[in-house]
Amino acid sequence: MIRECEDHGYFRDEHCPICGEEGKFIMSDYEVEKMGRTMAGILRHGKFDLEMDEQGFVDIRDIIAVIKDHNPRMKWLRIHHVEALVETDPKGRYQISGACVRATYGHTIKLNLNLPTDNIPYTLYYPATSEECDIILEVGLLPSDRAMVHLSRSYRDAVRAGSVRVEDPVILAVDTFGCAEAGYKIGRAAKTVFLCDNVPPEFLSKAEEEDEDEDEYMDQEE
Repeated sequence: MIRECEDHGYFRDEHCPICGEEGKFIMSDYEVEKMGRTMAGILRHGKFDLEMDEQGFVDIRDIIAVIKDHNPRMKWLRIHHVEALVETDPKGRYQISGACVRATYGHTIKLNLNLPTDNIPYTLYYPATSEECDIILEVGLLPSDRAMVHLSRSYRDAVRAGSVRVEDPVILAVDTFGCAEAGYKIGRAAKTVFLCDNVPPEFLSKAEEEDEDEDEYMDQEE
């Protein structure tokens, strides 16, 4: 559930993680899930054909109207409920700008997200199946079911992401410095997710967990 602490804002727990106060009830887990699913459909996949700008932003009021229309029990929904969901999302899946909101990753529609390219780790990771691994190492990484290639912040993040598809994913390492030097930009989408159009094979290799270095970052030219 989502609650709101008077002093520390929205949080997802029974009590504020900072001061321990119970806070004000905002939404139940069921309501958060229903709302999140609808927002993902709109912001990642263009469902309901709402007006969206080239960076993926949609007016929050339009999203609220759709959620209310399809969930009669959520007629109480207001803008601050969307703000609460976005601010407390553990994966940073959404971003609010003014009166609009967008998904930060997971799109199946092509957009110009204009993501920040600073503080990119020198190595990022991608989970592959054993069947596709050799092909990727030969031809490079290209988008499949999404509009952009999604890379993970750490080896462990890639394992978690890949486990959705296969029990024991093969983790590939991406040389982001080489990509940047060759003109292949990588953008920072969320806490553990980075996006790019593609990764040439010369910047890919099979990763070992001990290869991971979480302390080195690079900046790319905008």
